Amino acid sequence: MKQPKLMVTLREAAERTGLTYCCVRRLCLSGQISYIRSGVKYFVNFERLMEFLNRDVPNR
Repeated sequence: MKQPKLMVTLREAAERTGLTYCCVRRLCLSGQISYIRSGVKYFVNFERLMEFLNRDVPNR
């Protein structure tokens, strides 16, 4: 049986990652991470957010 996806609010995502709320919101609105909006609340898939934050970024 598949585990349900852990969807968290932007505030919860910020608290769990140590990022600011504004930073997480900016990532959503810029299209860098996907989100779902329900009413006025935004939700992100926490696993995908962590994958995004832990990805290898090539040095410039």
